[in-house]
Amino acid sequence: MKLDILAFGVHPDDVELCAAGTLIKHIKLGYKVGIVDLTQGELGTRGNAELRLREAQASAKVMGVSIRENLEMRDGFFSATDENQMKLIRAIRKYRPEIVLANAIRDRHPDHGRSAELESRACFLAGLRKVETEMDGKVQEAWRPKVVYHYIQDRHIDPDFCVDITDFMDQKMEAIRCFASQFYNPESDEPESPISVKDFLDYIKARSKAQGRPIGAEFGEGYTVERQIGVKSLFDII
Repeated sequence: MKLDILAFGVHPDDVELCAAGTLIKHIKLGYKVGIVDLTQGELGTRGNAELRLREAQASAKVMGVSIRENLEMRDGFFSATDENQMKLIRAIRKYRPEIVLANAIRDRHPDHGRSAELESRACFLAGLRKVETEMDGKVQEAWRPKVVYHYIQDRHIDPDFCVDITDFMDQKMEAIRCFASQFYNPESDEPESPISVKDFLDYIKARSKAQGRPIGAEFGEGYTVERQIGVKSLFDII
């Protein structure tokens, strides 16, 4: 299946927290969108790998993405090995996206910045025909996405552009709440984490409000770019 947009997240729920509104909006516009999670989030303070996978699939249904798969890298300990790099290259060549959304270039969680570099590098290497990969016994053709955009995670980064997600904020929050194991639950006896505090989901909405305000939108999602954005007309950016 060829995708228009492929979103990478090192942990299940990364994409939902930072880019779900953008994905839902483009799905509604008729684009094919998918998610590839690098790890199962097995080192998360709450929940476990099996539960996180179930939550991820439930969230995928809420968003309406065409595919979601998990590369089962080692949470917290993955590195830029040839094996991990090739997993990402195979996924890119399998889905042949025009646009890739990747983890934040730097963040509180060290996995985020490390995965961002791994994801970006894979997008370049996937376009080199001398990097040979196979899937299901067939040689894959080289494929390089046109652009890579990095979403913004826990720590503030000034975005290079923002997407108006006002009409899709409620659906974004529904997708996020699928990861119930990770968020506030007064009946839970698991340890508290930075995202399980009572007001965390309020913070997510407030951040989307802050990102939307400069573009005149009620809610937005911000991204950073790896290269300058080209436009055909000044009217493309008003």
